Amino acid sequence: MSILVDFEIRTEIADGHLIVEPFDDRLIQPNSYDVRLDNKFSWHEAVDEKFPIIDPYMPESILSGVVQVEAESIVIKPGHFVLGATYERVCLPKYIVGQLTGKSSLARLGIMVHVTAGFIDAGFSHPPAQITLEIVNVGNRPVRLHAGMSIAQMVFTRTQECLVPYNEKPSAKYNGQKAAAHSLYYLNKPMVESGNTNG
Repeated sequence: MSILVDFEIRTEIADGHLIVEPFDDRLIQPNSYDVRLDNKFSWHEAVDEKFPIIDPYMPESILSGVVQVEAESIVIKPGHFVLGATYERVCLPKYIVGQLTGKSSLARLGIMVHVTAGFIDAGFSHPPAQITLEIVNVGNRPVRLHAGMSIAQMVFTRTQECLVPYNEKPSAKYNGQKAAAHSLYYLNKPMVESGNTNG
């Protein structure tokens, strides 16, 4: 396994194996590719009387109280959480995995851009899709984010070619996803039946 450096990223893109749309050579870094923020955002209202608790197995509770906006900028208050998306659409081949990490300059302002879910499987996504961002402000002051700004960097790692890439999995819930896609956890089947106490 090895992380792709700048010229390897260019080669994979030029050969059509790695797809980044739209591609801008100026966004290539020594070991990553900068991705920009789209203008679509989504979040849950703080209070929802019908579903005061979100249950990951209940789609009604996940989709209730959802706010969706298009805006050229958005202010993230301390402690607030919103979904955003990369402006770029990405398609990974069977032998490259991606990892999305936040920009250091934004982290120093308290902005986390991809909470807990930065790993992107080989084979994501056919067709190319945006990456949903889980954005939270852990700082002490509101921060304004602008559509089009560099929001994170994508690191690409070359691996062995996997047998079943993400796009070929029957359970690939986010294949082809669009901006600020909400959780589809309710499509998961419970791994342990209710009442089963073995292990």
